[in-house]
Amino acid sequence: MDSIVILSLYVDHLLVTGDNKVQVEKLKGDLQKVFEMTDLGDMSYFLGMKVQQKKNEAFICQKKYLREILKKFKMEECKSALTPMNLKEKLKKDDGSDATDASRYRSLIGCLMYLTATRPNILLVVSVLSRYLSCASENHMVAAKRVVRYLKGTPSFGVKFCKSDQFKLHGYIDSDWAGSIDDISSGYCLSFGSTCFSWSSKKQDIVAQSIAEAKLIAATTAANQAVWLRKLMNDLGFGVEEATTSYVDNQAAIAVSQNLVFHGKTKHFKVKYFYLREVQHEGKVKLQHCSSEDQLADMFTKAFSVGQFNHLRQNIGVCISS
Repeated sequence: MDSIVILSLYVDHLLVTGDNKVQVEKLKGDLQKVFEMTDLGDMSYFLGMKVQQKKNEAFICQKKYLREILKKFKMEECKSALTPMNLKEKLKKDDGSDATDASRYRSLIGCLMYLTATRPNILLVVSVLSRYLSCASENHMVAAKRVVRYLKGTPSFGVKFCKSDQFKLHGYIDSDWAGSIDDISSGYCLSFGSTCFSWSSKKQDIVAQSIAEAKLIAATTAANQAVWLRKLMNDLGFGVEEATTSYVDNQAAIAVSQNLVFHGKTKHFKVKYFYLREVQHEGKVKLQHCSSEDQLADMFTKAFSVGQFNHLRQNIGVCISS
């Protein structure tokens, strides 16, 4: 493949990029002959995201959008919080507090969901809060406003993508078994080196009966994403031959993923988890053990103290523009 041009389209917003400037300009010219378009030059804002481009790096943040949220919910003068989630608080459906304004709560959660595009460090709490849209209480609203108070104290934070010496896709996988009253959260993040670019934190749709099973469910979800990204990279001309290493902090889950008849206690596992063994045998994904201290996906499964939270936030690539 001599050159490649990529066109990204969202409704009436277009991004055109590629490794050949002549071909990029040719595509824009051809489009302008057919459609009424305005060329805004180098990307600086896109869908409410500010993009700062420098040599070998790009920084993306939503500072302007955050100001709009603070104004909309009349929280411009609120006191900032050091973390987005209370370490000791366990949210649940029936918490005994009064019902809150459901429409206002849904609006706030919707705004916060969009902010997770550049603030993955709030993804866990936003994911948890979104599970109570139909039964929101005052306690849930207080927890949601705490996220806004945290964001107010860190308005200039975003994700920085830097040029990496090693173009190698790898990820981290985790789950929080029995860490919540109502359900289990699982999460993963994928990176090429300096910064995570794909992340997820969601409720597991299957009730796990052990930590190993919960980790296996999370690993299967992450493997699906990794395989899809590998296909996308091949389409873009970046062939990936080496297996995508995914780090899990549970030896039992890794052993079960490699041999699902490893133990009699795993016979109830659903057939779909055989997929995880298949992609490992095919050399597409490789599960590898890591210590809990090095598990970056913890950011997407549990709350932390200020020091631990800031450490993980930095390691997944959320920072202030230099």
